[in-house]
Amino acid sequence: MPDHMHRARTMVKTSRSRETLEGAGVRLHRAFGYSEIPAFDPFLMLDDFRADRPSDYLAGFPWHPHRGIETVTYMLEGTVEHGDSMGHAGTVDAGCVQWMTAGSGIIHQEMPKPVNGRMGGFQLWVNLPRKHKMMDPRYQEIKAGEIPTVALPGGASIRVICGTIAGVSGPVRDIMAGPEYLDISLGPSIQFSHPVRPGYMAAVYVIHGSGRFDPHQGEEMENGTIGLFGESGDVVDVRASKSGVRFLFFSGKPLREPIAWGGPIVMNTQEELQQAFDEYERGTFIRVPASDREQSS
Repeated sequence: MPDHMHRARTMVKTSRSRETLEGAGVRLHRAFGYSEIPAFDPFLMLDDFRADRPSDYLAGFPWHPHRGIETVTYMLEGTVEHGDSMGHAGTVDAGCVQWMTAGSGIIHQEMPKPVNGRMGGFQLWVNLPRKHKMMDPRYQEIKAGEIPTVALPGGASIRVICGTIAGVSGPVRDIMAGPEYLDISLGPSIQFSHPVRPGYMAAVYVIHGSGRFDPHQGEEMENGTIGLFGESGDVVDVRASKSGVRFLFFSGKPLREPIAWGGPIVMNTQEELQQAFDEYERGTFIRVPASDREQSS
């Protein structure tokens, strides 16, 4: 094969998201999580909380800690009200993204609120590398209008949350895993090809319609299906069905580090995990940010 020819990645795993209870009793669908470690490295979990019944999610996610990870909340419908131990409070509305880096520790709550009886969105967890596990917490809160939409010739429309498409970069920057996070819509029977960096993992989660993400796939992937690509190849090739397809695409550089995961905290060793929970019990979980330490010294 000539050097200038692109080689499409093949799909190595597909599965349906599974119903899960989280928080104070939120009924959601988990695309992948603890049981798939480390297949999606550097990503840990993807939850789909689209729901037609308010009773599925109104209990919300009361106050809880995070350390060692980043959480990415992307809303399609409704809103999530949040508050935290750093004094932040606000809402993540439809079309908006909140990219929260928990770092050394944050305690927060997330309470879903329907709009016109509708609620829907996704939360992706990104692992932090060992050397950044205890970095100062931070938020990147992105309004819907700040996320560019790129229309490509041929009928592809892409919301660029993180990464670059056709020279247009998403608003989320300076993230440790060098990730891409795209919301891609293809019209009926549209074909789409997207480059993936060598050594980076890549995955898709279908959220509307159906499509084929590997020319060797027997069945099309439908709404609520996660697909993981193999590591060899430099592009992913997608062909939408006659009804079109919309999917989330994400890729990132694997950390290939040990994972010790206990609920909302992800560290590298069981000792670090135990220390985090001990500190939470003692009330010493929240660290003083480096900028505050410098001002007080």
